Amino acid sequence: MRYYPVFLELRGKKVVVIGGGQVAFRKVETLLMCGANVHLVAKRLDQRLKQYIEGGRVKYEGGQFNPEILNDSTLVIAATDNTELNKKISKEAKKRNILVNVVDNPKECNFIVPSIVRRGDLIVAISTSGNSPALSKRLRERFEDILGREYELFLNLMKYIRKSIISKGQSSEENKKVFYKLVDSSLISLIKENRYEEVCSKVEEITGIKIPLNKLIDIMDA
Repeated sequence: MRYYPVFLELRGKKVVVIGGGQVAFRKVETLLMCGANVHLVAKRLDQRLKQYIEGGRVKYEGGQFNPEILNDSTLVIAATDNTELNKKISKEAKKRNILVNVVDNPKECNFIVPSIVRRGDLIVAISTSGNSPALSKRLRERFEDILGREYELFLNLMKYIRKSIISKGQSSEENKKVFYKLVDSSLISLIKENRYEEVCSKVEEITGIKIPLNKLIDIMDA
């Protein structure tokens, strides 16, 4: 099976997670990072999930799965150790045309979750289409070594610079040349080595935009 890769906007969207163990916790943690409105069904709860519920970050829907809880959901994740219950959850979600992932059972899913490396706004998603999760994990570990925090800081800087460049009213082709010059320059290396004064100089050299040192630090740490 071939999957269509996509990144979903889940901010404020209802997402239902069924399961209360470590796997469910990892799913909930990632969903909360993305701003999802998480509803949880579980008979037994990981202590960290209890903390999310007590802190009001997750809505607890009790320990018994009721198909009606899926109504108006954007996405459903089944993370229980009960195969038959997971199949039921999948069936009910698909009946409602809702995206559903059953952990470790691609046949019951209509989407699968990739292995992810995240550095701020930089997200690298790796998938073997369910054929080798072990390979996905090893590749993720390699990318984690390659992609340091300097990429996160560079993207924060680019977010600021991009607005300034576009506001100049140049053609898209001219803007594209500038963006590639920035990406292909030594900026990422300079950021990694904390040579921020040189970062300011390089940005001004390429774009004509002058950024004071204190402003640069505020931009990258935003």
